[in-house]
Amino acid sequence: MTMDRPEGQNQHHRKHVRRNQISFSACLPTDVRGIYADSICAVKYSSDPFSDIRESVLEMIETVGVRNWNELEELVYCYIALNPTEVHHLIEQAFVSVFISYAT
Repeated sequence: MTMDRPEGQNQHHRKHVRRNQISFSACLPTDVRGIYADSICAVKYSSDPFSDIRESVLEMIETVGVRNWNELEELVYCYIALNPTEVHHLIEQAFVSVFISYAT
């Protein structure tokens, strides 16, 4: 899950350092259950966050196989919980865009 996520009170970050390379990973909030419980989160820095979030959402829907509204709602929660407030509007726009594309 490229939930492209940092931040949140329930979030845990791990920092790995290898030969002049630094990578970060984020963990899902502990209350995430069901089809997303075993997902792997990746932190991604982006010059086009809307497109990257939208692409990530589409990937999650297709890979995990979202089948109903509750699963989609849980996915929205994951993105919101793992990303800073400054990108929440982009997450909202990405989900609306994906929803509209599936509805048409």
